[in-house]
Amino acid sequence: MLRQKLIALATIIVAGALASTPATARTTAAAAGATAEVWGPVVVAAGDISCTPGQPATETTCRDADTADLVTSYDPRLVLALGDLQYEYGTYDAFRDAYAETWGVFKSITRPVPGNHEYYTAGAAGYYEYFDRRRPGYYTFDVGRWRVYALNSNCSHVSCDREARWLDRKMDAHPRQCSLVTMHHPRYSSGLHGSTTTVRRLWRIALEHRTDIALAGHDHHYERFRRMNAAGGTARNGIMSFVAGAGGRSLYPVEDVRRGSVVRDDDHLGVLALTLGKGRFAWEYQTIDGTVVDSGSRRCR
Repeated sequence: MLRQKLIALATIIVAGALASTPATARTTAAAAGATAEVWGPVVVAAGDISCTPGQPATETTCRDADTADLVTSYDPRLVLALGDLQYEYGTYDAFRDAYAETWGVFKSITRPVPGNHEYYTAGAAGYYEYFDRRRPGYYTFDVGRWRVYALNSNCSHVSCDREARWLDRKMDAHPRQCSLVTMHHPRYSSGLHGSTTTVRRLWRIALEHRTDIALAGHDHHYERFRRMNAAGGTARNGIMSFVAGAGGRSLYPVEDVRRGSVVRDDDHLGVLALTLGKGRFAWEYQTIDGTVVDSGSRRCR
């Protein structure tokens, strides 16, 4: 039923609104086939996911099995895993014994970035071994008509200056109308950790190349910002920023609402689904209890 709802989401967006109920999904499913092709693939994003192996679930902690079920309901093309995927130390054994049992079912379609907890193990060795990724951990790939840049925002462990030069070269070589970046540390957040200034140069380069979306985790809540520049202000030609760090581990409170913040939810674990179309995109943040907290659509810059 949730898969029907997602197809209906793309259908209704074309008409200027969003589907949000199973009943709407059933009535629009017939029209969805044509618009699904127009809108392109669905990806699902979240970070801060799996607890220490054996740690019991509570109402608001260690619910990675439930968020994984939610991912399954979207039947996504790709899963964008936004770091701190395995607590507390990101060891290979912990990935094998915990993450692999829930979100690990999506491993073949997962495009991860490392978080700070992955680096609690020297060199993030468990992360790189489990996902069979190469250091220094940043790379690029395509999904539909979109170009995605997966970044390593752990600037105390990798040279973000070198990464910024790499990003600039890659974006010069592969210009796209629509693109997005993923990283663990958010440039902007109203949460416990707050905004991350060390990724400002990466943000500035992405901004110069007209990137549309930035996804991050680190703070354990959901938040959407208006299009933002690199210096903390809103900008018509800025990057739309999402914090999607409520992937299952736990929730953090929103401490201080930052400029540009539009929607916040620090009460529910959930995942962010994006429909990436030709010249446009749509989003939906859904919680594990089935509530759609935020949704909408935009054209690419």
